[in-house]
Amino acid sequence: MGWKEGGHGSDNGRRIVAANAFTARADDQAELQSSWLADAAEAWWRPAAFLLALFVLWWVATSVGWVKPYLIPSPLSVINEFRTDAGLLAKHSGITLLETIVGFIVASVVGLACAVAIVYSRGIERTLYPLLLAAQVVPKIAIAPLFVVWLGFGITPKILVAVLIAFFPVVISGVAGLRAVDPELLDLAATMGANPWNSFAKIRFPGAMPHIFAGLKVAVTLAVVGAVVGEFVGANSGLGYIVMSSNGNLNTPQLFAALICMSAIGIVLFILLEIAERFAVPWRTAREERDLLVTS
Repeated sequence: MGWKEGGHGSDNGRRIVAANAFTARADDQAELQSSWLADAAEAWWRPAAFLLALFVLWWVATSVGWVKPYLIPSPLSVINEFRTDAGLLAKHSGITLLETIVGFIVASVVGLACAVAIVYSRGIERTLYPLLLAAQVVPKIAIAPLFVVWLGFGITPKILVAVLIAFFPVVISGVAGLRAVDPELLDLAATMGANPWNSFAKIRFPGAMPHIFAGLKVAVTLAVVGAVVGEFVGANSGLGYIVMSSNGNLNTPQLFAALICMSAIGIVLFILLEIAERFAVPWRTAREERDLLVTS
């Protein structure tokens, strides 16, 4: 009887410990969620307030007549432009989005391949680095007309300009990330029999992912710039073409609408990469959440 009572007592004790652990875990999750919401509000309320103040100033300046309508249109005229030319803006936004995505993908693949080659080969580093710096220094707007002459007025020159602009940050961040891995981890893996490919796939590349994503987020916004620059030089479609056409016709509401579409494309692509980073680098997110719990 005493043994049974002791057994029941230990079972009850384990249940109490488990219940307390579950409650503590739930409290930690609730505290983390509230801290995340507080941090998000703290991070976004200032930019939102600043944009709201700019919008009010824009509205007042155009309503009172401080600026001419052909210089800065009123917010209402820009909203009406979105309403009346929604199909036109959507069509040309889709073209610019396609150029941006293709250019970004090509720049990412080629850039990461070059980064790996630079890290693993001193000869390739000495060969490619000066060329990369020289290509980055040359203004892309200066060489974009050559692409139009060589490749015509199709989509290819715009993609090529987007690749050239987005390529450099991918290479630099990739090289920095691959070299930032702790060499002791690589030595430990080598002593345990790991070949270079296993060390790269299991240690070096995953450890470089935060740096790589930082470069990708910069590159995706620059790819939008590259696509639009290519459209400035020679195109009959895309948001860059809309901007040039609107500028020539002094249609500033349409010009502002096209600029807003460009910004929206860059912001959406950046946010998508932020989400992808949370899935691709879960250990970094977990570490940040633990740090948040410790400091809160």
